[in-house]
Amino acid sequence: QVQLVESGGGLVQAGGSLRLSCAASGTTFSIYAIGWYRRAPGKQRELVADISSAGRTNYADSVKGRFTISRDNAKNTVYLQMNSLKPEDTAVYYCNADGGIWYGTYWGQGTQVTVSS
Repeated sequence: QVQLVESGGGLVQAGGSLRLSCAASGTTFSIYAIGWYRRAPGKQRELVADISSAGRTNYADSVKGRFTISRDNAKNTVYLQMNSLKPEDTAVYYCNADGGIWYGTYWGQGTQVTVSS
């Protein structure tokens, strides 16, 4: 069983920054690909960024150049540095650990990010 705990959300003005953290326990963290997703009110959940077990990263077009995903396997933690935040970034952000069919997929409880204009 994998437990994921997100933190770092909050209220920030447009143009500001936040850093989200996703801390994992109960697993060999390094084998999992980790993704950050978000769900805005009235919208479907979307992938924001992900990072493979090998460290390859992928970003949604809407956040490229503003967000950076990174992982620290020694701390069992993945970070999402969010800069130049916009009101449209307002959403609940979720962390996902994907270990494929062998190790399963897990979700955190989410953390709210609100960007005021």
